[in-house]
Amino acid sequence: MQRLDPLYPTCPIRNVIDRMSDKWSLLILSTLNQNGIMRYKELNSAIPDISQKMLSSTLKRLEADKLINRKMYPEIPPRVEYSLTNTGQKLMPAVGMMVDWALEYFDEITK
Repeated sequence: MQRLDPLYPTCPIRNVIDRMSDKWSLLILSTLNQNGIMRYKELNSAIPDISQKMLSSTLKRLEADKLINRKMYPEIPPRVEYSLTNTGQKLMPAVGMMVDWALEYFDEITK
């Protein structure tokens, strides 16, 4: 395993964790991984406690980070679908391990 200098401003671990450590990113990525292609309303229904504003801003950030695709269809009303990119799919085994760990240790950590 390669050693990282955590003091270095472009430290990969610092920057990647900073992008993933918000409340919603991993949940959105996991939801897309479980369900495949989803529309905005489907995502909003699948994560009922997220506000529309937070869902929109998190989707935009995940798209800018190239973890999700946003496909807009030229229809009336407009139809938009979200899915994981190849990069997002490659992240999912690590996210899956984090989810498994959280499920196993949730009670211990939250006591």
